[in-house]
Amino acid sequence: MKSFRKWAKRPALLIASALTAGLLAGCGANNDESGESSGSWADIEERGVLQVATSGTLFPASFHDDEEGLTGFEVELTREAADRLGLEVEFTEMGFDGMLTSINSGQVDLAVNDIDINEDREERFLFTEPYKFSYGAMIVRPDDYSGIETLEDLEGKKHGGAATTIYMQIAESYGAEGVTYENVTNDTYLRDIENGRLDVVMNDYYLQSLAIEALPEIDVIIHPDLFYHPNNQAMIMKEDNHELQERLNSVIQEMLEDGTVTTLSEQFFGGQDVSEEPDMEFEEPDVEYDDE
Repeated sequence: MKSFRKWAKRPALLIASALTAGLLAGCGANNDESGESSGSWADIEERGVLQVATSGTLFPASFHDDEEGLTGFEVELTREAADRLGLEVEFTEMGFDGMLTSINSGQVDLAVNDIDINEDREERFLFTEPYKFSYGAMIVRPDDYSGIETLEDLEGKKHGGAATTIYMQIAESYGAEGVTYENVTNDTYLRDIENGRLDVVMNDYYLQSLAIEALPEIDVIIHPDLFYHPNNQAMIMKEDNHELQERLNSVIQEMLEDGTVTTLSEQFFGGQDVSEEPDMEFEEPDVEYDDE
């Protein structure tokens, strides 16, 4: 496996924005003559290829390396899972909203892109068992933590991110002013906090810690005392594809037990094991998430 350090210093990698983006309503399913969805396990097994949507822009879950091409924690985890099922993998790169629509239309069998498991999605899709456990953090200025000690202190602050992320919903529910960014890189977010255009960026702890490590010249930090929104991530697929879910769960469990997931995590998350649930206290936001 390649070392993490080679990728950690690349400032043009995206901070997480697609992982919790808004959820579009799915299109109608493609059905074959037997009435099964075109992404059923029988179809997948017959063609020998697992068709997977991912963004290719979400470091370190799914991104492009100059030497390796498309890679990342979930990309390599998916390749290993498919190999254990006797399948090849064909990745299609797209935005998050397109992933979920493509699952329902039968264009792809599943999606991987640091996608949170939540109640709304579970009503319309199937997830595998989780293999990444995380929580929310805040990037702030180091001198005064941007004046933020609790979530209530977000009122009147400027929060940067994509318009429909869960983290933007949390920030705005506490009275923050949302500053919308589209497809920008880590250095843009971090410099705007440093120069005062933003006060805070809220997002996944592990992804934010990697962004700060990659850009040490920018004077920002992760808030040391304020963590919230514990969450977990998994593969997402069509709501009736139970056999694919069962088979993926079986190999994911094998990979958790034999250390493969831990090895991939340490490779892509700077030595950190995201497959273990964090043992810490969280402040749970008082907000109803809207995935529409």
